[in-house]
Amino acid sequence: MERTNPEFEIRGINHLALVCRDMERTVDFYTNVLGMPLIKTIELPNNMGQHFFFDIGNGDSLAFFWFPNAPEAAPGISAPAGMPGEGEMVSAHGSMNHVAFNVPADKFEEYHAKLKAKGVHVTPIINHDDSPRQVSRELHDGVFIRSFYFQDPDGILLEFATWLRAMGPDDVKHRPARAVDRDRYLGLVGSADR
Repeated sequence: MERTNPEFEIRGINHLALVCRDMERTVDFYTNVLGMPLIKTIELPNNMGQHFFFDIGNGDSLAFFWFPNAPEAAPGISAPAGMPGEGEMVSAHGSMNHVAFNVPADKFEEYHAKLKAKGVHVTPIINHDDSPRQVSRELHDGVFIRSFYFQDPDGILLEFATWLRAMGPDDVKHRPARAVDRDRYLGLVGSADR
């Protein structure tokens, strides 16, 4: 079910801008491992660094800044410390947790094998469903999205995902958590019903 935005005609992500430690290594990974064309390079003024753009399809781009004075990565703060099933996925407020690329369902398992063959460490395939654990080892009619995760050379968490069905009104059934709900989620106070 496609929904329209009554306020703005947003057509997707123009670009998502991340920060890398080594632009040459980043270009090598995204062009040679993931096959994304490098479409624009910018040398920032006053020796501030660089800004490069990769085509990720549908008119969308993934962009990277390289700043010579950027602080070192802070896994577990500015990004997840690990991949799902292999480490802590939590990252700080205002951080970018991961980038999920939409891939065709009929090529999903092929892409998993292809990345492994290229020497990229990937998680097992995850079948997301509405069960209490929210994942299934087996593919069944209740699985709405399949995904697997991997990291780029800077530790940025990436995901290949494929939707298996359209989302409908029944898929929106949880009240959004508030900042004051933190202690309850962490088990620091009684778990009263919402």
